[in-house]
Amino acid sequence: MQKAAPHVETPTIGIKTLTPVIGAEIEGVDLSRPLPADQFAEIRAALNAHHVLVFRNQRLTREEHKRFGRMFGSLHVHPFHAKSTLPDHAKSGALDPEIHLVKADQNSKHVAGEVWHTDVTCDEKPPMGSMLYVTETPVIGGGDTCFISTVQAYDALSPAMKEIVRGFTATHDGAKLYSGGYGLGRPEGGWPSAIHPVVIRHPESGKLALFVNRGFTTRINEFTPEESSAFLELLFRHIEGHVEFQCRVRWEPGTLTFWDNRVTQHHSVWDYFPYSRYGERVSIVGECPSL
Repeated sequence: MQKAAPHVETPTIGIKTLTPVIGAEIEGVDLSRPLPADQFAEIRAALNAHHVLVFRNQRLTREEHKRFGRMFGSLHVHPFHAKSTLPDHAKSGALDPEIHLVKADQNSKHVAGEVWHTDVTCDEKPPMGSMLYVTETPVIGGGDTCFISTVQAYDALSPAMKEIVRGFTATHDGAKLYSGGYGLGRPEGGWPSAIHPVVIRHPESGKLALFVNRGFTTRINEFTPEESSAFLELLFRHIEGHVEFQCRVRWEPGTLTFWDNRVTQHHSVWDYFPYSRYGERVSIVGECPSL
């Protein structure tokens, strides 16, 4: 595997890679201002190349945060807001439905993203990407977010397994995480549920990626329940076990991290109880995942 350069200067931005396969810090960008077309194009190209982009030393209002998100498409409304059923880590008064709150403190029983997952794959059109802007971090440190490339996870399968998984579909159910994980009651009409291919093709790069995750995926539809449970566990362990395909983002106040939700999974490390972390997330509406 060819290693990426540790630091690259493009005409309008600097790119400092976090690992050879995933993640980069983007320098020379002020997200509080409208981005010129050439700089936006370079950021989009960097997202396709690195999947996770970290912007440090930002000072953003909610509207500036949302403006950056809208450059990539319409903003997604999380099922918590759509169903008016919010867990503690997403509550903060009359919050904008296009802003998803991510917070934890001494009163928290759960934090967002404790298990490896891809955001809201229970939706028919899961977000194409998410942007978390963190303004408060634990004074003792900790609270990192780990990301993994599901492109690399697919590439690491044997040729025979690649052919097998490309023929399957999987069910993704919001109840698995929102009720089973966070203990929320079933809202009127239930949580969203959707069927997606087990392997998807990135609509811009054309790369193939595994599209099952421990947070939302409940079964392989072509298998019996027993076969499905065993096969999903095999895929989950395969994805999560490849530390060489991961990067780790260490948050500082004023950090915005933008990840490509189509080809990554992530989990938030809750190692700072009873201290606090606070952030707000904007997500961008995606397309129906397809092979």
